[in-house]
Amino acid sequence: MLERRVNIDGRAATAEVPRITVGGLRMAAIDLEATADFMIEATDPDNRIGRPLFLTSANGEVLARCSTEPQTERLFRAADLINADGQPLVAASRLQSWFPLPERVATTDLFHVVARKAEAAGRTFYMFGASEDENIAAVENVQKLYPDLKIVGYSHGYLRGDALRAKVEEINALAPDYLWVALGVPNEQAFVKEFTPYLTNVGVIKTSGGLFNFLSGSRSRAPQWMQKIGLEWAWRTLLEPRRLFWRYLTTNPRALYLLFSRNRPVR
Repeated sequence: MLERRVNIDGRAATAEVPRITVGGLRMAAIDLEATADFMIEATDPDNRIGRPLFLTSANGEVLARCSTEPQTERLFRAADLINADGQPLVAASRLQSWFPLPERVATTDLFHVVARKAEAAGRTFYMFGASEDENIAAVENVQKLYPDLKIVGYSHGYLRGDALRAKVEEINALAPDYLWVALGVPNEQAFVKEFTPYLTNVGVIKTSGGLFNFLSGSRSRAPQWMQKIGLEWAWRTLLEPRRLFWRYLTTNPRALYLLFSRNRPVR
């Protein structure tokens, strides 16, 4: 875990967060509310560390990819904090550890908790990622849900070269407390690695996967009963079989193996 060892500032800023190794990655062993509180506290001026904190999430697919894709693994190990965005990770930790994950921290749920707290605390958002239509629709819906939330800017994620570098400069100038990056794994983690040195005015970067698709309303969450028993992946496969069937067919068995072979609590 070389990336974690040399990341002195990030280690100090997250030192009080308990962790457990699940499927080979160190996960934050805190619940949804505590994660949101940590994100709010991290953007307090007294707690800034001179660069954005990097928060990401992992599910079974991520565990499988990290075990077979060294570059993806390095990108995830460079994160300051990793949340468990998958009920099977929680279930496996409860079966095997005296110190399990308290609950799933799905980004689609976390966003709303942070938004409510940020609205009350006067914190600011920037929403980067997805297509232009999806991004605009997501921002519009968020503004309807949280009319007092300060969204200082937003942009689709289909930018490259000079246009992308100019956008990063714009984001840094706007100095949002939270930059939500929705580019998909591992593109969003690679974005953080490349551009963190140029985003010194940002408080927290949270990678977000398909968050904006849910915020826009173009995709629906699985029923609660499917979420609770860890079958949200099956719901997503029903909605997008061409894109997701083969992905889950190849990653789920490996993720299951990792969940029962690479778990250990970390004090």
